[in-house]
Amino acid sequence: MTGDGPSLRLDVSREEALRHAARIIVQAWRSFDRFRPEEPPLDERVLALLRSGLPEEGVPTHEALEDAGRVLDESIAQPRPRYFAFIGSSGLEIGAIADALAATYDINLAVDARAATVIEQQAVRWVAGFVGYPAGGGAFTSGGTISNMTALSAARERAMPGSRHGGMAERRAAVYCSREVHYSITRAVELLGIGSANLRALPIDERRRLRPDALAEAIDRDLADGVTPVAVVASAGTTLTGAIDPIGEIAEVCEARGVWLHVDGAYGLPAAAVPSMRPAFAGLERADSVSVDAHKWLYLPKACGVVLVKRQEDLVAAFAHREGYLPHQQHELHAVDITLEYSRPFRALKAWLAFRVHGAPAFRAAIERNLAEARLLYEEIGRYEDLEALAPPQLSIVPFRHVPPGVRDVDAHNAALAEALQADGRVYLASALIDGQVYLRPCFVNFRTTEEDVLALIGIVRELGARLAARA
Repeated sequence: MTGDGPSLRLDVSREEALRHAARIIVQAWRSFDRFRPEEPPLDERVLALLRSGLPEEGVPTHEALEDAGRVLDESIAQPRPRYFAFIGSSGLEIGAIADALAATYDINLAVDARAATVIEQQAVRWVAGFVGYPAGGGAFTSGGTISNMTALSAARERAMPGSRHGGMAERRAAVYCSREVHYSITRAVELLGIGSANLRALPIDERRRLRPDALAEAIDRDLADGVTPVAVVASAGTTLTGAIDPIGEIAEVCEARGVWLHVDGAYGLPAAAVPSMRPAFAGLERADSVSVDAHKWLYLPKACGVVLVKRQEDLVAAFAHREGYLPHQQHELHAVDITLEYSRPFRALKAWLAFRVHGAPAFRAAIERNLAEARLLYEEIGRYEDLEALAPPQLSIVPFRHVPPGVRDVDAHNAALAEALQADGRVYLASALIDGQVYLRPCFVNFRTTEEDVLALIGIVRELGARLAARA
C-alpha cells in the first residue's frame, strides 16, 4: 500500500545521514582524548526538548541528529578520562563501531543465527582464555546481574533437581557470600525463590575477603539443620573496595561438601590476565561458573557481560525447553536453551572485534596501567596529612578521605566534598559508605586515564576540600 502520508524514509540520503552521525561520533571521541574543565549545564535548547511532548510531525534528520549530539554531550559520559565514580565503561572505539554494525543487521541470537552464533561461541572461548578459566560453555549477557542470575539458576537446578518446574515450595535452601557481595546476588536469590533471608552474608577478614572458616561453619550448620546449600559466591573484586576473596580456599570448602562455587568477577576478573595479579585469583579454575563484564575492565561499551560455566550441561538443565515456535531443525541447542533472555542482540561482536583489532596483549597492558594508577594514587595520598586512605589497593579501587584539621564531622565533610566535586566537574567522583564511614571512592578502569589525571584528582580534592573546611 502506497500513499503520500507520513513515511519512515529519511528526508536525506542514508549516506548523508550516516556521514552526519559519524561527524558527531568523531567529535565525541576527540573530546574523550583529554579531560574537559567542567560538566556543561543543560542549555536552553535541551531544556526545551525536554519539555516537548510526543512529536506528531517529524523534523529534518540533520536537526534531530544535532539535538541528539547536544543531549549526549550534556550528559555524564563515563568514557571521559577523569570519570572515577563507580565502575564505569570506557566506550572502546571499535566496540562502538561493532554496536553500530550489529544494530544495522539486527541479528537475534535467541535461535541459531549461523555465523553470528559461531562467533559468539568463539568469543566466549576467547574471554575464558583471557581470564584463565576452563569454560565448557557460556554466553554473552546484558551484564553482571543477568550473568549471576544465570549461574545461580544452574546451581539451584543442580542442588535441587526439578526446582525450575516444581518451584521451591517448602524446600529450604541457602546461598553463601561475603557481607560485601554485589547486590545483584541478593536480587538473584530473591527472584529464584530462595529468598534474601536465606542469603548468608558472612564475615570478612582484615583484607575484606570472605573468611573460609566462617563459610565452612555456615554450610555445616545448614546441612545439620536440613537446609540445602545451593551455591557459594566468591567475589573476584568487590564493588566496594576491590577485595578478592580467597578462591582456592573457598573451593576447598565447596568441593568437600559438594556445593556449587560461582565467582562473581564482573569487575575484577580481567586482572587475572595480568601475570603479576594471577596469584590473587588462584583456584579460579576450580569454580563451577564465573561472570565477567566486558563493559567494565575490558573497556567495551555497555552492555556486554559474559557468563562462563565449566559444564555446558548445567545451563541446559536449567534453561533448555521445546516450544512449537522454536523448532530444533538441526537437533542442536539454541541460545535460549542455555540463557535467560530470548531476544538477544549480537553483543559478542564487540568483544570479538576488539580482540581481533587490538590483540590480548593490549588489554593486559591497559589493565596493568590502571593498576599502576591505583598504586600511584595510594602513594600520593600518603604524602599529605589531610588525606587518609582505607588500605593499599588490591585492584584499582582506592577509597580515601579528606581529613583536614579542625573538621569535627569528617563523614559529613566528605559527603559534601563528593557533591562539590560533582558540581565542580573537573573530575567526577562519588562517595561510598565503608564500615559506617564516608569515603571518596575512585576506581580506575579507563584506558584513557593518565598519571596526570591521577595527580589532578589529588589536587582538586584537596582544593575543594580546603574550601569546604574553611566555611565549616
